[in-house]
Amino acid sequence: MLHKMPSLYLITPPKIDDLVAFAATFASLACDDIAYLQLRLKNTSEAAIIKAAETLLPLCRAHNINLIMNDNPALARLCDCDGVHIGQSDMPYTQARQIMGADKIIGVTCHASYDLAIQAAQAGADYVAFGAFYNSPTKTTASAADPSILKTWQAATTTLRSIPCVAIGGITPTNAAPLIAAGADFLAVSSGVWDYKDGAQAAIASFTALLNSAMERTL
Repeated sequence: MLHKMPSLYLITPPKIDDLVAFAATFASLACDDIAYLQLRLKNTSEAAIIKAAETLLPLCRAHNINLIMNDNPALARLCDCDGVHIGQSDMPYTQARQIMGADKIIGVTCHASYDLAIQAAQAGADYVAFGAFYNSPTKTTASAADPSILKTWQAATTTLRSIPCVAIGGITPTNAAPLIAAGADFLAVSSGVWDYKDGAQAAIASFTALLNSAMERTL
């Protein structure tokens, strides 16, 4: 199920040392403004990823948050995640859809390319992700994106506009406003929450204030 907008697309840290503690922290953050939680663990065993999914999925379901597996459609299907996010170097969308089935969410990384987003939309993607907009400590920036691509996407045809766009890459409470103004439907955030100077709860509160302000301006 896709979410009211604008909303947050929360991404886990690349490494979770204490799953029980992380789950407790996530449960304390869960709110209506978080639409997705992407499980993005790097250099981690498949067994650990499965355990994390099994731990986080009930929390996500309890708060109406979609749990998305990064990169691995087969593992997403095995864990009954709500969807999967695939990059340009991962398997093609059509193959991912065959694995996931028609009822699951598939999002596609499109970097700074409108053409890639068009291709993903025409293939049937449930959302497209643009970025990186800012430098990110959690992922090497492959391509720099300008907020104007979000405006371009929102100005596209009605069919394309119905497919949400996610802004990703180094987003923090202090730099998110231009992306919201440009038309981001979702803000993908990771280090901007987990490494926030005042703590994760303060980060979510700051993002929520920005999103609520943006929503009020559209009413």
